[in-house]
Amino acid sequence: MNVTQRIPESEMILNSRGAVYHLDVRPEELAHTIITVGDPDRVQQVSRHFDKVEATFQHREFVTHTGYIGSKRLSVVSTGIGTDNIDIVLNELDALVNIDFNDRTIKQDLTRLQIIRLGTSGALNENIPVDAFVVSSHGLGLDNLLPWYAFENTAEERALLNAFREQVSLQPGSCNPYLVTAAQSLASRFTTGYHAGITVTCPGFYAPQGRALRGRLSHPQLLEQLTAFHHQTDRITNFEMETAGIYGMGRVLDHDCLSISTIVANRIRQEFSKDAGAAIDRMITQSLEIISQL
Repeated sequence: MNVTQRIPESEMILNSRGAVYHLDVRPEELAHTIITVGDPDRVQQVSRHFDKVEATFQHREFVTHTGYIGSKRLSVVSTGIGTDNIDIVLNELDALVNIDFNDRTIKQDLTRLQIIRLGTSGALNENIPVDAFVVSSHGLGLDNLLPWYAFENTAEERALLNAFREQVSLQPGSCNPYLVTAAQSLASRFTTGYHAGITVTCPGFYAPQGRALRGRLSHPQLLEQLTAFHHQTDRITNFEMETAGIYGMGRVLDHDCLSISTIVANRIRQEFSKDAGAAIDRMITQSLEIISQL
């Protein structure tokens, strides 16, 4: 879109107080370093560590708290589950900093956000124990969000994605996998105490993650193939439902994104955390120490 072209009311919806529609947040109410969580209740788990909370908002499943740790201004935003919600949240976060809400045009000088997901995930490597923390070096999407946007992969990403397509046989027509790398400016800060590897983002919790209750699986070998995948030194470590969408939208909109997960289940060892809440709290505390210094 031309930067001088006015964005119609039907395309960028603002509510009666001039806030972006789904998040119910105005530009001045958002920090430029943002933590995303899936669970709306987890927003308060993060913001209780703030020295000061200046504003709170809630609309549907989207909860936002903005405040400070020391002099560092932070916002925590709940996304809900899945990349369809990520599409909403990332577009509206970008609009809050890069679109002038008065004349509805794209700003000449764009702002690059830091967006860090603190979530939960299942391990696909038997050597990653439950309650451990994983930094996603790449997001590998089995959902259908990113094919709707124009974006380009790097040569390294194309090679990794081609290797995945060769080694993992998905049901024809089920998806068009995509892959995006984490922001290295953020990932390089989260090394000690964190595992790292490729995170697969799935479009569901049951069959798309190899779980069968009563419904039959169309790809019963999914877990084995994901676990066996390798390309040079890259391996798949875990899967969940948001990371690739965040990384992809970060690429499309030019923001720095990182995803950090607490491992609440090891699917290979068929283990589940005995105290996932405590492990998530440790991830939040440990990660906030780093985030507050960004």
